[in-house]
Amino acid sequence: MTQNHAERTAIIVVAAGSGTRLGAGVPKALAKVAGESILAHALRVAVDPELASRVVVVTPPGDGRLDASIEAARREGVEVLAVEGGQTRQESVAAGLAQIGQARRVLVHDAARALTSKAQYQRVQSALSNGAVAAVPGLAVVDTLKQVDRQERVTSTPDRSRLRAVQTPQGFDAALLRRAHAAAGDSGATDDAALMERNGSIVQVVEGEEQALKITHPADIAWAERWLQEQAVPVPRAVLPRVGLGIDVHAFSDDPAQELWLAGLHFPGERGLSGHSDGDAVAHAACDALFSAAGVGDLGTHFGTDRPEYAGASGATLLGAACQVVRQAGFEIGNISIQFVGNRPKFAGRREEADRVLSAVVGAPVSVIATTSDGLGFEGAGQGISARAVALLVPAER
Repeated sequence: MTQNHAERTAIIVVAAGSGTRLGAGVPKALAKVAGESILAHALRVAVDPELASRVVVVTPPGDGRLDASIEAARREGVEVLAVEGGQTRQESVAAGLAQIGQARRVLVHDAARALTSKAQYQRVQSALSNGAVAAVPGLAVVDTLKQVDRQERVTSTPDRSRLRAVQTPQGFDAALLRRAHAAAGDSGATDDAALMERNGSIVQVVEGEEQALKITHPADIAWAERWLQEQAVPVPRAVLPRVGLGIDVHAFSDDPAQELWLAGLHFPGERGLSGHSDGDAVAHAACDALFSAAGVGDLGTHFGTDRPEYAGASGATLLGAACQVVRQAGFEIGNISIQFVGNRPKFAGRREEADRVLSAVVGAPVSVIATTSDGLGFEGAGQGISARAVALLVPAER
């Protein structure tokens, strides 16, 4: 609808229902649907400068509990007013009509149809723009309907193909709707289009929508909440990194034939480390850091003594296998940082070589540094080597 048409249009949101059948203990418009009041849902769509320049909310007589929701709905470009309703819907709509000012068109909407879309308003407005003096949204009736007498005896079976279940907003020429209300007196009509019909106006039906059901019973709230959940756009889950810590300790071997392998490198002439595999504490700490970050167990889970195929395996072999495990678990490896503590071997001259070898095995940056314990502990006593590793993983894109 053009801005000019919006300036000549007012919307009446009827929110004066008591909500007795809903059993919420508050006016129906304040009952919660997915944590927000029915009125808040309705006004989120109705208060839109593209639809109307004035919105009149009809509230329960003598009850100011809707005021906060009305105040929260205010928006630049739309005047939002509140007026107390009457004892019947017809009286409430009449009270709203008295507040629409010079509007030439008026849309009357039930707040209880809280999930009505902007598109439904626009379909009604389009019919008015194309010459209709009254337009209502409606759905085809899917059930067979029976007309009965006062004793519940069937008197006729209407052709359902010609029937429509009417919804809101209902759009009207404002002057004609005023006349229809004046002519109706105190008939207690529950449908403004019916008043227009009685006054000789032709009412045009436009396409309705399933979600514009009138919330009347507790089951309707449950349906509305399910519908909102189905329509919700999933919020992308933040791709957060995972960090894991690994620690490994190996004593020096008493076997003079045991060679020293550390950080994937061979150190000739150095005393080897004991262990089920080659005793490479640096590579083993890196494995545990990866497993810890991925939440898939530890070194013993995957390469324990119950796995004879890994007896004597090199640290580089185990690290490569560990990388495969975490990638199959859905992670990419960001980097691994490792520090080992020991008096020997002298490492500074081979640090860059160790970084290159382990980075090639992992397929991601790996850095290794070394330090001593200043003579403290078993490392300082020359009894063995300890290593600590931190691994960073990122969930792989699927």
